[in-house]
Amino acid sequence: MSNSIPLETIAEWASRVASADIPSDQHRRARLRLLDMLGLIAAAAAHPAGKSLVAWSERNAGAGATILVSGQEAAPAVAALVHGSLAHARDFDDTFPDTLVHPGSTVITAALAAGERANAGFADLTAAIVVGYEIAARLGAAAGRRFHARGFHATSIIGPIAAASAAARILALDASETADALGLATSMSGGLLAFLADGGWSKWLHTGWAAHGGVVAAEIASHGFRGPRRALDHHYGLYAAFLGGAEIDLETLTEGLGQRWLGSAAQPKYFPCAHVIQPYIEAVLTIRASGWRTATTVQSVRCIVAPWALPIVGEPRAIKIAPRNDLEAIASLPFMVAAALCDGRVDLGTLGPDSLGRADVRAVAERVACEADDRLGAGFDGRIELTAVDGQRISRPVALSAWSEQQLIEKFHANTARLPPTACALLESALLQDEPNARALVRLAVAPMAGREAAPP
Repeated sequence: MSNSIPLETIAEWASRVASADIPSDQHRRARLRLLDMLGLIAAAAAHPAGKSLVAWSERNAGAGATILVSGQEAAPAVAALVHGSLAHARDFDDTFPDTLVHPGSTVITAALAAGERANAGFADLTAAIVVGYEIAARLGAAAGRRFHARGFHATSIIGPIAAASAAARILALDASETADALGLATSMSGGLLAFLADGGWSKWLHTGWAAHGGVVAAEIASHGFRGPRRALDHHYGLYAAFLGGAEIDLETLTEGLGQRWLGSAAQPKYFPCAHVIQPYIEAVLTIRASGWRTATTVQSVRCIVAPWALPIVGEPRAIKIAPRNDLEAIASLPFMVAAALCDGRVDLGTLGPDSLGRADVRAVAERVACEADDRLGAGFDGRIELTAVDGQRISRPVALSAWSEQQLIEKFHANTARLPPTACALLESALLQDEPNARALVRLAVAPMAGREAAPP
């Protein structure tokens, strides 16, 4: 291993692992992740950011792929950018807890865009998704949360490379061409956390740009364009450049590759919020459903969080109590806990302009304190304590809930509730029970989203 080049080892595995050698549970998860991402794309289409992206795509028409929410033809890289951005635009997409990397909005959208042009078979599509998730997991784990600590959005650093691996797989690139694609994709990595200052939409563009970059890297590598093979381990490579020369154990990138499926660790979201907030919402909803207290009888709430999470979801306090826009609300633990207490739910409606300005939610948010506990580690665990006006208290540990196929299906139903139900049911059935090729899958998705043509019976 010490004499090998990590990027070439990863590329060789990505190009040669057989679909049949990927465990069946990984293929099944890929189906559900596809369903999840398509629902998220549909849910974000009416948002102003979604409308902007569709308008841009119409000025950049091409061929080979389809913009799902409009039916407009586009080049695969353009489709990947639009879909990748839409899939993340409600911050409702899956996450690796140890790195905060969002794999689905980059990997799946790149695979689908490349797959439509290539008319990939369903098994090839799910295999490419599994490969992309695995590479995203490993590349991210080598850095942990250190990209974020230096002001970079980790998804936009890891995303282009993972997306390139999925697209290269779809395009049947050999090991050398795949290495070129991965090397090229590292130079497409980037993305600042500057959106935290004012809620700018660049965060959502990061995932689309990563998917776009991955598709472009794979396409041009297929035509013989060379990429740097030392892009991961060179002293001017990805980790050294973005982490300021920090020591990285590159052995972990390939250790157990193809035997231990680290991509399984990606956790779906069941609420549109920063992932670290999800366990607190679940705890509040459980407490509220038990009839313990209503929002008007809760005097104070303490959310005990890990030190790394406090700056993300608890500071600056004034903005977390009264978020000025949906992106700030998504990352506000006080606001989300208050909404859960007031409404008994947190969903896409929670992010609407009418919800953001509600006086009752803001009043409860002012009673929510966020505190760091040094004993909490890198996970999403913590504790929530509620005190009623009569002095009664309830305290609960919080942790991420388990993977739930049923909850993901229900989430898809909620995200597509405004679309024609029959067409959505056909899409769901095809994804969960059949094996449509990429073009057939796109036709099934376009039917309810854009209404361009009727779904097949």
